[in-house]
Amino acid sequence: MSYVGPDFEPPRPRRSRRGPLTVALAALVPGALAGYLVWQTVGDDSGGGSDRAVSPASSSAPGSDSPSAPASASTTDDGKPSTSSAPPSPSSSPSSSKPAASGSLKGKVIVIDPGHNPDNFRHASEINRKVNIGTNWKECDTTGTSTNAGYTEARFTLDVAHRMRAILEKQGATVKLTQDGDRSFGPCVDERARIGNAAHADAVVSLHADGSAAGNRGFHVILPASVHAGAADTRPIVSASRDLGEHIAGLFVRETGSAPSNYVGDGTGLVVRKDLGGLNLSTVPKVFIECGNMRDTKDAALLTSGAWREKAARGISEGIVGFLHG
Repeated sequence: MSYVGPDFEPPRPRRSRRGPLTVALAALVPGALAGYLVWQTVGDDSGGGSDRAVSPASSSAPGSDSPSAPASASTTDDGKPSTSSAPPSPSSSPSSSKPAASGSLKGKVIVIDPGHNPDNFRHASEINRKVNIGTNWKECDTTGTSTNAGYTEARFTLDVAHRMRAILEKQGATVKLTQDGDRSFGPCVDERARIGNAAHADAVVSLHADGSAAGNRGFHVILPASVHAGAADTRPIVSASRDLGEHIAGLFVRETGSAPSNYVGDGTGLVVRKDLGGLNLSTVPKVFIECGNMRDTKDAALLTSGAWREKAARGISEGIVGFLHG
């Protein structure tokens, strides 16, 4: 998710610094500082795909819940060119898992929201349609960003969502996806929120990867601000959503070795926003996570690695488990 767009004033890049909030995060989750040191050494040898130099895709620019940057190159999960061009079959209903059987999460409902849609770029008029997000009107959806080599955010988010579903279902949860490559575009950001609400989800996580400038690295979790306007009223979920976000941030550090963002969040890995319809319209605990910056070559090497994506899925999933177990 890029921070460039007509409806969002981008924050000025900040130097990463260890302030009181950073210390608080490290204290909250044992091992966070160790994870930061591991991340310092992560580069091209950190596993998996590479970000081969090609003509860079145009910069993403989200006016909606995410960036708008269609990528012309389609790639496999390891960043290699894909020969498949068959579009997914349209569907108007969220993808659902099998009913939960047994395990520590039996009876819990988790909604995973894979950001964007691989075919959004084919439906410009549909995704540019404005929807009401409570505070104002924004685009239905965007195409998302991509690595310079063309590995798209939409492919990344679906892959991590599938991995998370497998992890969480093994623990007995009922898992629903807002989309599973089974519809031609979208869903729109307001519908994504409604899917979680209608499921009475115990937790919702929207998956993304950023499209910021090279040199900007790390992950951040986006929390809902307190919003009460029009159809939006996040006041009942602000506290629980922060709890969910803090659990995910800590476990993401532990499992992936990645550090909190060095360009937003003051080193805490937590950012509060009021301009995202997927958060504004949610009536259940919900956060977004930007797993890394696709436009930085070192972060891109992680994001295009299947092994690293498995770690990311495990970190996010364990954060959800920690939140649900209190």
